[in-house]
Amino acid sequence: MNPVQTKNATNGSRWPLFGVVFLVLVLVGIFSFRNGKIPIRVATIGRSTLRSQISTNGKVEPVKNFEAHALAAATVRRVFVHEGQHVKRGQLLVELEDADARTQAAHAMAQLRSAEAEQNAAKDGGTREEVLNIEAELTKARADRDLAQRNLEGIQRLNQKGAASSGELQEAGAQVRRTADQVSLLEQKRKQRYSAAELAKVEAQASEARASLAGAHSLLAKSNIRAPQDGVVYSLPVREGTYVNAGDLLLEEANLSTVSIRAFVDEPDLGRLHQGQKIEVTWDALPGRTWLGTVTGVPASVRLHGNRNVGELVSVADNGDMALLPNINVGVSIITAEHRDVLAAPREALRQDSDGKPYVYAVENEMLVRRDVTTGVSTLTQIEIQGVPEKTAVALAATNNKALVDRAAVKVVQ
Repeated sequence: MNPVQTKNATNGSRWPLFGVVFLVLVLVGIFSFRNGKIPIRVATIGRSTLRSQISTNGKVEPVKNFEAHALAAATVRRVFVHEGQHVKRGQLLVELEDADARTQAAHAMAQLRSAEAEQNAAKDGGTREEVLNIEAELTKARADRDLAQRNLEGIQRLNQKGAASSGELQEAGAQVRRTADQVSLLEQKRKQRYSAAELAKVEAQASEARASLAGAHSLLAKSNIRAPQDGVVYSLPVREGTYVNAGDLLLEEANLSTVSIRAFVDEPDLGRLHQGQKIEVTWDALPGRTWLGTVTGVPASVRLHGNRNVGELVSVADNGDMALLPNINVGVSIITAEHRDVLAAPREALRQDSDGKPYVYAVENEMLVRRDVTTGVSTLTQIEIQGVPEKTAVALAATNNKALVDRAAVKVVQ
């Protein structure tokens, strides 16, 4: 057979097949057009517990922390505990070398005794020796005054008889006045030997000496570091023989059965916070564990934390097994609202009209029917709604990307 004829015969046999396929496609298109139902996915309105929360990060801190610092330069003599150890109130933890403190206490005691002696002398008008000397001088001055007075009286009698001159009388009177002035001066000196300024100075010296002694005793007492409460020694940077300067940290101890959680909340979420809200704490080191707490303090200001503007929220969490450690980084969920046993729908089912009014499309007899709803608490996937009965089927989206409109015919697909 001619090759050209063979080719034409082959092409001729293909045309009936193409015609059948084309006819089938046309019939399917006509059927689909007449059917007109939009394939959609649906969900059923059901009851659920919905929680609105803010998720962020935070840090664990002791509620009541005790920090022991060296009051003066010293050497660590003994360390009686180890880091992580549970201790009882009053238990001896660290002992510092106290030779210098004892020297300071002795010096302060000597200063106090000297100051108290000065203080007593000021109250009594002087030392015992000074008081005796003044009394002796005062006795002699009074005797001189009395003698001058008797001499004056004798001269006055002689003057009346013309046996003494007026000059002698004047001299005798002057002698009486001089001896009387001496008596007055000594009496005043005995009563008020120190001026007001001198008394104030003595009082100041005594007060300073008492303060020095109290400081020395405090230094001695704090050379022996004792636990002020039951708790855990969670920081112990010193060892026996370590030399520490004044102000150096010796240890930190706290009762960790309850801890404070400082959470860093981004600025847009601050308006949703208030005291009393519940929190949930997680720690990557112990996956699967959750600690519960309560918000005790809301942010009073906003500050830069890394590259975030945050407010610092403070809460208290139960840590009965003391698993949460101070200064660790944790995850924090703040429960801003929780509604139990409410009607909920997928967020995908909720729509809004041009006025912002929310609604859903209920599927009734293979048709979409708009139902206006009100909304409540929402999560990432669900939202609380009111306005449709429980178990109502609501449209999510068309599988062929067609727009959904009220009264449109639909068919449900998986």
